Amino acid sequence: MTTTTELTEQYLEEHPSIKDCLKHGIINYSKLSRKIAKELNIEKKTSLEAILIACRRYEAKLKNEKILENKILDILKRSELEIKNKIVVAIIDKKSYMGNLIEIEKKIQKTADVFNAIEGTKVFTVIISEKYLEDLQTLFDKNMIKISKNLAMITIKSPKDLENTPGVNAYIFSMFSEHGINIVEQMSCWTDTIIVISENDIATVMKFLKF
Repeated sequence: MTTTTELTEQYLEEHPSIKDCLKHGIINYSKLSRKIAKELNIEKKTSLEAILIACRRYEAKLKNEKILENKILDILKRSELEIKNKIVVAIIDKKSYMGNLIEIEKKIQKTADVFNAIEGTKVFTVIISEKYLEDLQTLFDKNMIKISKNLAMITIKSPKDLENTPGVNAYIFSMFSEHGINIVEQMSCWTDTIIVISENDIATVMKFLKF
């Protein structure tokens, strides 16, 4: 049988906005306990007391998360942001000749332009500058499953302690979600976090990625 404490913790986990208020110590525990009791249909006096105690204990657990959040923000404040527009994402069937992918990679690398490739189980995802789209289409022709244009690539270049600090990427992605920004593609390369979005969202992203 699930205890009142377990029910309370589950409720708090499922309500990130309340969890965030607990983390920052800006919540009325009595009102919160009554709200939880009502929504869980356990409004007995003993249940209210148990919920109140569970909320306070849960808040104590969140102190460690707050410390971690400060570490994450410190890393992001020391990170550099690079944005490139006119980006294209192409999905290519793996059945096609991959020597062609190496060919266009060599061509793009000579100009030090954007080239990123992710190998999946059935396809390759290729991220390039719009200027090379025609070359890509010529090489792969009917093996191109999907092409997405008018995109921008954001690269967050972080210090080395990124790799030893859990939750940095989760923190970044949560900000995109909170602002209603869809991430078209994302990848990482050691201390670089690469995110592809619509060009229309650049202005919004620039606002919330200022640390």
